[in-house]
Amino acid sequence: MRTFPCTCGNTLFFDSQQCVVCHLPTGLCATCERVAPLLTDEEKPPACGNPSCGVTVRQCASQFGCNRLINVEEEESSNPLCDYCQLTTVTPDLSVEGNLEKWRKLELAKRRVLYILDQSGFPFQTPDDSVGPQLSFEFKADGKEPVMTGHAHGVITINIKEADSVERERSRINFSEPHRTLVGHFRHELGHYFWDRLVENKAEEPFRDLFGDERNPTYKEAMDTYYANGPKPDWASAYVSAYASMHPWEDFAETFNVYLDMLSVLATADNFEVVHNDLTDFDRMFRHYLHVGLMANEFNRDMGLLDLVPEVFVPPVKEKLRFIHALRTPDE
Repeated sequence: MRTFPCTCGNTLFFDSQQCVVCHLPTGLCATCERVAPLLTDEEKPPACGNPSCGVTVRQCASQFGCNRLINVEEEESSNPLCDYCQLTTVTPDLSVEGNLEKWRKLELAKRRVLYILDQSGFPFQTPDDSVGPQLSFEFKADGKEPVMTGHAHGVITINIKEADSVERERSRINFSEPHRTLVGHFRHELGHYFWDRLVENKAEEPFRDLFGDERNPTYKEAMDTYYANGPKPDWASAYVSAYASMHPWEDFAETFNVYLDMLSVLATADNFEVVHNDLTDFDRMFRHYLHVGLMANEFNRDMGLLDLVPEVFVPPVKEKLRFIHALRTPDE
């Protein structure tokens, strides 16, 4: 993720809510898409502190401390929440101890992923229903029935226990996953959402050429086979993960997850002048990601941490990533 300059010269980060030097409140302006100080004046309403923006803004009224700033001049409703927070339609029971912190972690991860989508050309907030399902999020806890993290018809459901780092690590080990993170959950489920939105009835034939025919076997048949017999023995020769080998839909979602990983890592590398990130050239992006990934993996190994980029990018996986890259609409 990129960093941003404060008017005092200090560095602001994507999650910053206050500059630690000048102590001005800060936020992510929905107009210029930059984190900037919130400038206040007794005679004027608050404004975005980015010199090239300066629009009148107000802070999101979320209960968990969202830092997104709303452009008052373009506001079309009286909803006190920002556009990102409005997408969450079911929230945890805040009378349960610890749920507010879990909700905060979920929204922070969601905001980070949605920002990358906004920056890279994947539409998710168009009012035109004809282009596909409208996106929403439900954050639920287990009750009489367990809550399954997943996607259906534009609704992404996340079990809030995933915001518990101990529970999440236990699941990672049980499922033999190289990573299990909140941003990863959002990226994977958004892959299912964008299949519905950008592939179904639009790019199904080229999809099937690369990922396989999602109709045969059916998803239910493929899932039963996967959980009875495990992943395909040779999955690493054509898939980005073992789970991706279950069914073409999961292959697409897992690959979409990795594609968003690539966009995020390259945006950070570009910000710190490690590489120049050019979204118009997929092959160059891919080469840069391999270079940055190897470097980041060695940094992590130096500290005894898991590899940042654990995937092995065999040629079929590269072509699947290229397919997803081509689904972007950069001019939106």
